[in-house]
Amino acid sequence: MSTGPQAAHNQMPGAEVVRLAELVSYQPGAVVSRTLMKRPTGTVTAFAFDAGQGLSEHTAAFDALAQMIEGEAEFTIAGKAFRLKTGEAILLPANQPHAVTALTPFKMLLTMIRS
Repeated sequence: MSTGPQAAHNQMPGAEVVRLAELVSYQPGAVVSRTLMKRPTGTVTAFAFDAGQGLSEHTAAFDALAQMIEGEAEFTIAGKAFRLKTGEAILLPANQPHAVTALTPFKMLLTMIRS
């Protein structure tokens, strides 16, 4: 996978304006993801969740920032629930169990920093 200025296949193009909500599409009954940037220091991934879909509780070794593009979701971090809507964000701390459930169809950007 390319780490230079040229975007690798399926990654976000460089020096082009993109509409965030159009980077990934909803699919009925599914969670869809698309890696926009992948570097040794971190990744940026766009997700589209259909209503009722989610990711079960898990942990990650690094902090991650979830930024809502559209819709509503419930994030649970270390047993505490947070309801997020379009334009909001939340930090998922490293090594803390977290899960996400789509309250409506929603899209988000997830940025993981590997440090």
